[in-house]
Amino acid sequence: MDDINSSSSSSSDEEFQDFMMFLDKCIGAIDGTHISAHVPAEKQVSYRGRKSIVTQNVLCACNFNMMFTFVYAGWEGTTNDSRVFVDAITTSENKFPLPKEGEYYVVDSGFPCTMGFLPPFRGERYHLQEYHGRGRQPRGPKELFNYRHSSLRNVIERFFGVLKARFRILKMMPPYKQSRQPLIVIACCTLHNFIRKWAQNDVMFTQWEEEEQEIEDEEASTSGSNNSIDLSDEVATAMAAYRNQLSQVMWHDYVIQM
Repeated sequence: MDDINSSSSSSSDEEFQDFMMFLDKCIGAIDGTHISAHVPAEKQVSYRGRKSIVTQNVLCACNFNMMFTFVYAGWEGTTNDSRVFVDAITTSENKFPLPKEGEYYVVDSGFPCTMGFLPPFRGERYHLQEYHGRGRQPRGPKELFNYRHSSLRNVIERFFGVLKARFRILKMMPPYKQSRQPLIVIACCTLHNFIRKWAQNDVMFTQWEEEEQEIEDEEASTSGSNNSIDLSDEVATAMAAYRNQLSQVMWHDYVIQM
């Protein structure tokens, strides 16, 4: 990765100024969500997620204009996000929009730290709610990084909120053929993008655009895979070093502004 430029960008928008260096190379967020599924009784065990309801695990990537850039649907509800993620980015037929050199997505700590995918620091405060209230500001580089990482990743939770509120079929899937159910999810995401592009004053987008959502951080191990994506220790170390460098730059600017 290129060295980080420690000079902060001037902007009249204070929030944008805080995130400018982070947003500069971050092209979007990736996360999984659970969508209702209808499967035969003999298959329901593998589709029963954390809340004991029958679901499919859907992995999505989005940009910061509340539009989906990738949707991977149909996995059993018991499958963890990291396994779906690795399959999504390593199977060429999926045509995952890989980041260009120097760019990255923000992902949760259950996903691999590898080139183009940046998770938060483990073992540090992460969720936005943990930073609310007097005296709960970030107390060091890693906490500040996690706070801003969580703020960026929150965008995809707002996507999911709009999507499920608009398309109720995703909360109670009719008994369609199992092969068609992932296509329904993809169709709803496509309509979501169409509405976002052509109806900028849509009530639901206005309602959810600034609303802070609670996000889950799935800390799970990711199995390796022989593929074109480098998940080696060397690449992970390089991305972790980049994250450390970025956190130090953020903290330096944050202290100066205090």
